[in-house]
This record gives sequence, structure tokens and C-alpha cells, in this order.
Amino acid sequence: MQTLTEKLLARASQRDHVKPGDIVVVAPDVVLSHDNTVAIAAIFRQLPQEKVRFPERLAITLDHAVPPPTPAHARNHARIREFVREQGIKNFFEVGRGICHQVLCEEGIVGPGMTLLGADSHSPHYGWLGAFSAGIGRSEVAALWATGQLWLRVPETISITLAGALRTGVTAKDLTLSLIGKLSSAGANYMAVEFDGAGLAGLSSDSRAVLTNMMAEMGAKNACMAPDAVTWHWLRETLRRTRPHDHEERLEFFRDHALHPDPEARHAARHTVDLREIEPMVSCPHRVDNALPLSALGQTAVDVGFIGTCTNGRLEDIAAAADVLRGRRLRKRLLVIPASSLVLRDAAETGYISDLIEAGATIGTPGCGPCMGVHMGALAPGEICISSANRNFRGRMGQPEAEIYLSSPAVVAASCLAGKLTHPADLLDESQARG
Repeated sequence: MQTLTEKLLARASQRDHVKPGDIVVVAPDVVLSHDNTVAIAAIFRQLPQEKVRFPERLAITLDHAVPPPTPAHARNHARIREFVREQGIKNFFEVGRGICHQVLCEEGIVGPGMTLLGADSHSPHYGWLGAFSAGIGRSEVAALWATGQLWLRVPETISITLAGALRTGVTAKDLTLSLIGKLSSAGANYMAVEFDGAGLAGLSSDSRAVLTNMMAEMGAKNACMAPDAVTWHWLRETLRRTRPHDHEERLEFFRDHALHPDPEARHAARHTVDLREIEPMVSCPHRVDNALPLSALGQTAVDVGFIGTCTNGRLEDIAAAADVLRGRRLRKRLLVIPASSLVLRDAAETGYISDLIEAGATIGTPGCGPCMGVHMGALAPGEICISSANRNFRGRMGQPEAEIYLSSPAVVAASCLAGKLTHPADLLDESQARG
């Protein structure tokens, strides 16, 4: 009996069965890099191989510093384009297409039953589709370019069973922050986290990606869930748009490759979460696991808000912010960056972008933006930011003397309206009291 992670790694290593602790040599279906490709290429050129062994397996995006904020960044991008041409890499996505984790899902590069290894710490993201995906180092990616193989230790698995349904005004981001707060930032170190349960069926595709993406903040090697009706609906509708000529073939490929865990599989730990008990949460500076109920934080002032990143830059997130801001004017600055050009187009067509702009928000180019402090929203000393991103370490957004709080997009929007940490429901209560 095997977990989903074990089945995925068994397939990737061409074995019938694996167990925790086994060392396996895997051949990933996809190898991911982004703006760090130049640094990886420098390592690769020290190896005897001159050509990438399987260029069709590589996927490269320009997303971390886009558009390039300095001549040095522009030169880095130019070198990546040159490497892409030199090596014949077809899965290359230019400035403005969006964040790697969102784009590779939208483009059908990764799907159920597949394996991805990437030079980005939030690579566990793709597990929401039923894939094995994990972050690795740059030297490991260079070795994969050269050989197409890499050894991994099969992780133990933590099972998280979701029951019930989230209450109105509570989101998957709140669930994730609650989990990390309870289990700690080291609670899943080099372990697989697998989500299941009746409560999972009630979570949208956008919400599911929040869960697997942020398990990186709990130390997880990977996180995943078995594909179900929600997965297949999202794939079908999205692939029709991004792959109009072969979407049916790609969907059939995913259906043929999908894997599911054995019910009797053994787990290192099991947790059950009643979604009805989750309340709006905030991670306080300077640790993601420093998570508290929003209701416990009183009159904490904010200076600026940020909605975006691979964690919470999808249409559902932008819609939530637009719903809060519609017909109102912001008291504090708010930067909104869609996770991809597809999300941006949908948000524009549905009117959400207009709602945000009319409220006074700034809209950025699809990409990572200020998440890691490169540009498009770096903080000033002493500023307090409320962000929908995934990390709030000291200096994360470019300024060690600033403070970052993490929350859901709706709370970010409401807080920038009120000038303090606020839930959207509290804005309604205040307006009714004034009335």
C-alpha cells in the first residue's frame, strides 16, 4: 500500500513500489528554472556536457524581476534568451506571461501523475493537480540538465484530512496559516503533506493551490492531493484556452497518468481539520508560523498592502479584493499584481481591474513583483505591510526595518481601506453603526 507521493516517485524512478527512506533515482517530466537560469547555466558549463540532454523537459520563465528594473537584470534576461535559443528549449515564457508556478499549470506543462523538480522553493505548488513537485538547488538543476536524472530520498507522509466547510469570510489562506501556526515552520521538514477528506471537495482550484504552495513554509518536500472533479474541470476549461489545438489530447494524457493513494497506506502522522473551526488568520512579523487570529490583533496600523504572488495572485483573490473595494476609496496604498497574463485578462474582462483602479489601487505586470524585494513595491524603513504573499521574514520585501503581516486578499483590501488590520465584515459593521 502506497501514498500518492510514493506512487508518483515509484513511477518517476521506474519502480513498482517505494517506501519512506528509500533512495531513488528519478527522471522528472519537467525541470523548472526562472530568472536564476543564468546562474544555473554557469554551473552547467563547468560540466563536460555541452548540450542539455532533454531540452523538451525544461521550462523557463522570466518572472522574478519583470520588466527588468536595472540594466543588470535586462542583461540577465538577454543571456537567458540566448541560452534558450542555443539549447532549443521550447517551453520558454517571456516577461509578462506570469509567475512560473501559475503559468506551467495554465499551459498544461505539468498535470496529474507527473513529476517536476524546480529551482524555486515554492515548487510544491503543482501538487494541487496531483503531481509530485519539489524545490531543489541550482547545482542539482544543472546536473538534471546534463543527465536527466537525480536521486531523492522518499519522504515520510503527513496526512491532513479536511472535514466540513469554511465559513463565509474564511479562506484557504486562513486554513494554511492556521496549519503552519499549529504545526510550526519545521512541522513537515523533508516530508510529504497529502490533503484529502470531504472538505477538500468544497475548495476551489484557486484555493487548493494556496494549500500546496505554502506547505513549503512548513518545511515540506512536497505537498499534493489526488485529482477529482474540481481538478478535471479546471484542466478542461483552462487547456481549451491555452492549448486550443491539442487540449483534448493533453487532457487524455493526464487522465491516463493520474494516480490515487491507497486507502490503507501508512502515514507518519495524521491530522483532521474541521474547516468550520477555522477563523480569519494573520501571520505576524517575522515568522510565518507566528500566526494569530485576526480578532486578537486589535488596532494594528498598516501603511501599504500587496495582493499577488504564486500563493494568492489568482482570479479568485483579485475578485475578493474587488468585492471589498467596489465603490470605495483606499486610505492606504495597495499594489495588486496578477499571477499571470491569463489572470490579468480575466480580471479585466470581468471588471475587477476597473474596480481596483477606481478605488485607488496600483496594478503591476504579472510576475513575482515585490515578494522577494527586487522591485515594484519595496518597503521603506518602519513601514508596515499587509500582504497576501507567502513569507514575512525580516527583509523579505527588500527592507529589514519594515514589518510584514500575511493574510488573505480580502483582509489585505479591507485593511488598506481602514488603515489598520481589518476583516471585510468589520467594515460593514462600522458603516451600519454610522448609518
